[in-house]
Amino acid sequence: MIQQLAPPTWRSRLTAVLRGSRSEPFQLTRYFTVTSLIALAALAAALYFLERAERRFFEAVQQQQNSFFAHAQAQLTREQKEAARGNLLTVHEAGHVALAKVFSNALWDTTLAPLVDRAQSISAQHCRLAGQEGATPETGAKYAPACIAQVGGQIRALPGFAQADARVRALMSKTSVFKIKVYDLRGLTVYSSESSQIGEMKADNAGWKSAVTGRSASELVHRNRFSTFEGEVENRDLIQSYIPALVRGGEIGGVFEIYSDVTPFLQQIETASVRLADITGRNQASVEEAAIRNQRTFVSASRRLLLTAALLLLLFCGALLVFARYGQRIIDDEARAREQSALREQQWHRDRMETMAAMAANISHEVGNPLAIISGVAQDIALWRGPGDINAEAPRMIQEQTSRIAGMTRRITEFATAHKQTPEPLDVNEVARSVRDFLAFDRRFAGTPVDLRLGERLPACIGVRDHLTEILMSLLEAGLDACADGSESKKRLLMETATSGDEVLLRVDCECAAGRAFGQPSVSSRLDAARSRVEAMGGRLELIDGHPEIRLRRYAGDGAETQGASA
Repeated sequence: MIQQLAPPTWRSRLTAVLRGSRSEPFQLTRYFTVTSLIALAALAAALYFLERAERRFFEAVQQQQNSFFAHAQAQLTREQKEAARGNLLTVHEAGHVALAKVFSNALWDTTLAPLVDRAQSISAQHCRLAGQEGATPETGAKYAPACIAQVGGQIRALPGFAQADARVRALMSKTSVFKIKVYDLRGLTVYSSESSQIGEMKADNAGWKSAVTGRSASELVHRNRFSTFEGEVENRDLIQSYIPALVRGGEIGGVFEIYSDVTPFLQQIETASVRLADITGRNQASVEEAAIRNQRTFVSASRRLLLTAALLLLLFCGALLVFARYGQRIIDDEARAREQSALREQQWHRDRMETMAAMAANISHEVGNPLAIISGVAQDIALWRGPGDINAEAPRMIQEQTSRIAGMTRRITEFATAHKQTPEPLDVNEVARSVRDFLAFDRRFAGTPVDLRLGERLPACIGVRDHLTEILMSLLEAGLDACADGSESKKRLLMETATSGDEVLLRVDCECAAGRAFGQPSVSSRLDAARSRVEAMGGRLELIDGHPEIRLRRYAGDGAETQGASA
């Protein structure tokens, strides 16, 4: 029996549309236009957002490059300034080392060494403050200022101090050296061009510690007020160096502390840094202007690209639309041709049925009267026969055969009689049975029986009787023609009826040696024509597992059911 099938899915409907199996022609232009507009809108949106994202990416890259260039320029300026200050410190430290050697060669043996030796008898340790409050490794030990001043007075009173001071000042006069100090190996200030600092202890000073071990140490310092050979100066930048005083044999006899003025050099460095910063600023401004120009160029190029792409897409879609309209005309022409062919076929079938109806009526009239007479005579014979006159079964056999001939002529007349061309309640079992009975007279179906598997108590369905009869005959003829080359013994035609939900199903099947006949391409045109006729009645025709199934809507007028008979 027929399977209970689910309602058709969107795939089956789409397949029907693409195959043109609809009552109306496929609207290629409409579907193409809608699809093209949707695709163009999606593509335009994608291109727009991609262009926006690319523009933002390019702008971010430009900003990162500008930021990197600005950072690199600032770092270059900073490193140039630091390198210049470092070079200045290195150069002046080398000059101070050379100056210390000059001092050692010119004054150490004759003037400074005797003074250092005499100062060994003087100590400043007793000037250290008790408790050392506030003392740190950087600041060193704290000493009482009054005690230090007293120690300084003792050193200045030593023999040869005045002569040493005069020779040092004469040697450093008119130079950039602002101050010179001489320490002994204890860290005691034996000589200073600033007399108030004589007697101070520097044993805890990091620069003195480095120099007393043989390594020179220098640093750049700033003094708001500073005492020099020429007097006091203000706001000066100085290089302070601690240099070991080497005596004969390479030994260290003391430590020189030399201050030289580098204010003009630092001013030059600052001027150069400002000039470099100005140059880098102009370069940065040029880079930013170039970035803005590049951004504008990129935006303009992107817009031109979008416009070009849009124009090409429009041209492409326009060309496709022309082809679609041409294809639509072809589809419409084919649809009109199919419709006209279907109308001609329907008219031919109607004319044939009317001719057959007229012929059946004439046959019924011409044959019916003699059959009635023969039947009456047979009855009279049965009533008035004498015993032994005739065979007792002869009258009964005559009546049976005349009734059979009368039934056949009646069925032919009913089958060939034209019915209404509008949908009406139908009994699919009765229609299937009448088609089977009629095809029994067709010589093409000789030896190929049409089997019926009719469901019981089927509800009436909505359809046009003549159309349904024509469809069933066409499907059976199509199946028979597709199996024309097969073995006669293996041909089988079948019609089944059943219900599925609110639909009445009628299945037509034809099997032969080559397989299911309706699965062959040769019957596709007939299936399409039958599908269109079924859809015109408000039903559906689907090819399920190689066999066509007609689905008609159940009649729900008064709730009555047309009772079907079993096969």
